[in-house]
Amino acid sequence: MSPSFALHPQLLADCHVLGRLPATHLLLHRNAAVPWFILVPETDLANLLDLPTAHREAVLADCTRIADALRTLDYPKINVAWIGNLVPQLHIHIIGRRPDDACWPRPVWGHLAEHRDWAESDIRAWCERVFGQ
Repeated sequence: MSPSFALHPQLLADCHVLGRLPATHLLLHRNAAVPWFILVPETDLANLLDLPTAHREAVLADCTRIADALRTLDYPKINVAWIGNLVPQLHIHIIGRRPDDACWPRPVWGHLAEHRDWAESDIRAWCERVFGQ
């Protein structure tokens, strides 16, 4: 992590920090109702499409890595969003969805009544799946 880079406090409050991918910091949203990852590139830019091409492609490769991990666990729909209305720091949401999840087919924002945190064993399992550790 560059010395001037810091994750936004709201992301730290809402997520478990899993580690680093080649172009992003990987976070897992604390609400275990759905597998909800957040990737944060080290940049001062607020919009994904403003990143230089090579950086943007590296970030999207990290996104694909997470989507591929979700697909191996039978999540047929992968929601991807970079909204940033509440947290100005550029971050990308990648959420595994399937018809039996907590709020299907509605969006997760505002529709996840269930809230339970991930067990430590589940967090370790996600790290093993994504990082091979």
